[in-house]
Amino acid sequence: MLVSTRRDAGAARRFFRRVLSTLKVTPVVVATDAAPVYAGVLDDLVPSAWHHVERYANNPIEADHSQLKHRSKPMRG
Repeated sequence: MLVSTRRDAGAARRFFRRVLSTLKVTPVVVATDAAPVYAGVLDDLVPSAWHHVERYANNPIEADHSQLKHRSKPMRG
């Protein structure tokens, strides 16, 4: 994860380049928050991907963490 003090085009471009370089496939859908800078950067870097902008689009992924913790807690003894 790349953390930047500002969400400008340069920071977004560096972040998405780093993320895309770790993938073995080109993403079909990219879910982000509604920061206006992401649309232009994603159109340049991944023009074929659908840019999914929704406030809580990543909640299923975030919620999965609680299920994992719930399952691993009894294993700790």
